[in-house]
This record gives sequence, C-alpha cells and structure tokens, in this order.
Amino acid sequence: MPYEMPPPTLEDELDLRHRRWMLRALELADLAGSAGDVPVGAVVIGPGDVVLAEAGNRREQDQDPTAHAEVLALREAARQLGNWHLNECTLYVTLEPCPMCAGAIVLSRLGLLVYGTADPKSGAVRSVLNLPDAPSSNHRLPVVTGILAEPCREQLQRWFQQRRQAQRRKTLSP
Repeated sequence: MPYEMPPPTLEDELDLRHRRWMLRALELADLAGSAGDVPVGAVVIGPGDVVLAEAGNRREQDQDPTAHAEVLALREAARQLGNWHLNECTLYVTLEPCPMCAGAIVLSRLGLLVYGTADPKSGAVRSVLNLPDAPSSNHRLPVVTGILAEPCREQLQRWFQQRRQAQRRKTLSP
C-alpha cells in the first residue's frame, strides 16, 4: 500500500498563507533598507486575500518620524476601504511593532496581526510591552508571531552590521 499524503489541514493552509505574505513583507523591507531606511516591510491583506496596501519604512526618505511601514500601510488600507475599521484585515510585518505602531494597530480594530521577529528593545505587542492586551486597550487583537522569524531577524542584523561597518570605514578614512 503506497503512502499517501494526508490532505492539508486548515492550519497548514494558514501557515502557507502567512509565509506567502511575510515573504512579500520581506521584499518590501529589503527595498526600504536599500533606500537607507531600517528594513521593515508591511502588507495589509483584506477580505478575499486581496492586497489593500503595502509599505516599507520611509522615515529617512520622508523625514517623517511616523513613516513606519505599519502606519503607512494602515493609512493606505483604510483609504482603499473607505473605512478606518480594519477588522476584516490582516497586517503582516517583518518586525514586532513599536508603541506608536501598536497603538495605531489597536485603534484600527485590525482583525489579525502577524509579525516575523520580536523586537527586544521596543516591541510593544509581546516583547517589552503588550499594548493589545493592556487594560487601556479598546480592542483585543489576535496575534501570530514567528512567521519566517529567522529571515526577518537576519535581514535586520545584516543591515545594521553593514551600516556599522560603513560608519567605521568613514571614521577611519583620512
């Protein structure tokens, strides 16, 4: 009797979906890093698995402290929907959101947050703070963590390492 693969479960299908969109977020993060911004990418998926918005960090490009990938993607998704309530949407982001972004995510009533790697310095969803589950939060946010965590972490580490090396070369140049 030949071995047959069992049919994919709903969990398998969700994992594939999460990985697919996180790969897109990684591509956006790479573009942001190439443009001189910290490589963070975000994608908002709406009902029907449709891309509503995508963005990479643009703080340096725009000279705007609020131009984080998550905020830019949430703004565009709300504009696309004509509604700031994003309760039927999923946000994929390569790095755990900071306090500003976590606040915007909660306020948008996002349906699901999926992030790649934790931020041990300023993560505000699970690592340092937990804004979605705080008593002051008016929305309970489902969260999935660790999707493609290693590539997300490596991308950030590589970018910061290259930046430090460039700074050292600049300092050592006559």
